[in-house]
Amino acid sequence: MIDLQKLQEVKRRLDDVTALLSQPEVAADPARMAILGPEHRELTEVVQAIRRYEAMLRECNDLRELIQQEEDDELVKLAREELDTLTQLRPRLERALRLKLIPRDPADSRDAIVEIRAGTGGSEAALFAADLFRLYEKFADRQGWGLNVMNSSVGSAGGFKEVVFGVSGRGVFGILKYENGVHRVQRVPETESSGRLHTSAASVAVLPEVDEVEVNLDPNELKIDVYRSSGPGGQSVNTTDSAVRITHIPTGLVVTCQDEKSQHKNKDKAMRVLRSRLYEQKINEANAERDAVRRQSVGSGDRSAKIRTYNFPQDRVTDHRLDGDYKNYPLRKIIEGDLNGLLSALRTADNARRLASM
Repeated sequence: MIDLQKLQEVKRRLDDVTALLSQPEVAADPARMAILGPEHRELTEVVQAIRRYEAMLRECNDLRELIQQEEDDELVKLAREELDTLTQLRPRLERALRLKLIPRDPADSRDAIVEIRAGTGGSEAALFAADLFRLYEKFADRQGWGLNVMNSSVGSAGGFKEVVFGVSGRGVFGILKYENGVHRVQRVPETESSGRLHTSAASVAVLPEVDEVEVNLDPNELKIDVYRSSGPGGQSVNTTDSAVRITHIPTGLVVTCQDEKSQHKNKDKAMRVLRSRLYEQKINEANAERDAVRRQSVGSGDRSAKIRTYNFPQDRVTDHRLDGDYKNYPLRKIIEGDLNGLLSALRTADNARRLASM
């Protein structure tokens, strides 16, 4: 059942936010607008769904009254048929409305910064990290998103020890956040002469990208070092001090960027990554008391947990957060960036869990 009192609270909140947005001092405050603007758009969509639901309830009541009071048998028959149709439709409308009433993460609409790091498995882990990067590159292309590499560190036998990249597009973070965690691969490495199966891992961190208004970096709290790029990139990359390392003194967070030839561009990318890491840290601290619950949730972002196994001999990808028929997917499709079915199953499981707790 839908909590009708909650529906009224949502409508009142929309009225409050609308009133706030009309105030000159709020309109002149970028930080508040960055919060209230998206909330207003989301609430408007929810309230439209509420009004459609309330209209359906009123129509049902009108039809019941007509059935009780009308003496024309033909009209009563038509009213009963219409009421039966609406009665069958009601559970579907209620489920759709309850989904809209689930509080959304304000960060879901943001762009994302993705960090992939090779884990256990030596050089094979670095090769797997590169496979994951190509997977996301293909997925972003399928979605029509933009992707740009911010920083990378190549492994001794190829692949990536670490690669950091930005992804831009509609609702990127809300989709990619389910990739947070440890990804494990089982396969026979090309370097393995005996054909022995190896297990390696790489971690994926997906951060919401934030702007300067939301995370203001005090220059006095930053230590910025420049040095020559150590990665491959040709003559001009390695002959100038274009690489940038930024240390955030209060937290000790360190971000490096060296993929661009321009020191200015590397610094800009490093600042973007630093802002996103600080934002994530702030959110995690604010939600510390809910960590026990969040660790159990689908897509909780707990990167210490193994979330997925890519089994090459069996041509299968298994997501350990899902059950039954939704747990396994063809490996070839996933490696080619066909993630929509898997991510849709994760969103559905997440919504089901959140609906059950409402």
